[in-house]
Amino acid sequence: MRKEWKRKAVILWRGWGFSILIALLIATSFKSAIADWNDIPSGSMEPTILIGDRVFVNKLAYDLKIPYTTVHLATWSDPKRGDIVVFYSPHDGTRLIKRVVGLPGDTLAMFKNRLFINGTCVTYEPLPEEIIGQLELDQHSNPLVCNENLPGKRHTVMFLPSRPSPDTFAPVAIPEGRYFMMGDNRDNSGDSRFFGFVDRKNIVGRATKVVISRDGSFLHPRWNRFFKNLDVS
Repeated sequence: MRKEWKRKAVILWRGWGFSILIALLIATSFKSAIADWNDIPSGSMEPTILIGDRVFVNKLAYDLKIPYTTVHLATWSDPKRGDIVVFYSPHDGTRLIKRVVGLPGDTLAMFKNRLFINGTCVTYEPLPEEIIGQLELDQHSNPLVCNENLPGKRHTVMFLPSRPSPDTFAPVAIPEGRYFMMGDNRDNSGDSRFFGFVDRKNIVGRATKVVISRDGSFLHPRWNRFFKNLDVS
């Protein structure tokens, strides 16, 4: 009886098991090295990315890695200022999504939530009231929103004046191969102000688009955010 069971198990493995294993390896390798998605559990990138968004991550945006590792096989580009990237936190290895604000060789500083890049203050512009009205914001926290004009990239940032945060820091020089990340929700983001610079090899890929979005559950989809492009300049 036992031999018969083993014989049937071998036949099943040869018939279906091996094919299923190969299919799983191909699928997971694709997610690991080529393209993936990232679910958003926090509001650190509001108002650009909301809780409940699922964003597409292009893992071939900058390089090709060996699947399941951070080892680079080939590199054809590097993150640019203003890119939204997915990376592993240098603090605990958690996968995070933030915006690149500082590049290797930059000197970065902040004074009362105003960024200084290489000694030059970044400019900020108020948003028109009709645009603010279209944003999904928690009005109880009295948010302030405006456009931040990074060199080569304009994007929206949000400030929460009632919430204490590290809104000022002295100039820091970014070493080669490292990047400074910040969330667009400046007063509610655990970013490079807390965990320091991010090594180039720990950058997973670039987030380019909201694929789907829901407010709480799949029973409450945000149709207006489906396939929303995250690139604004």
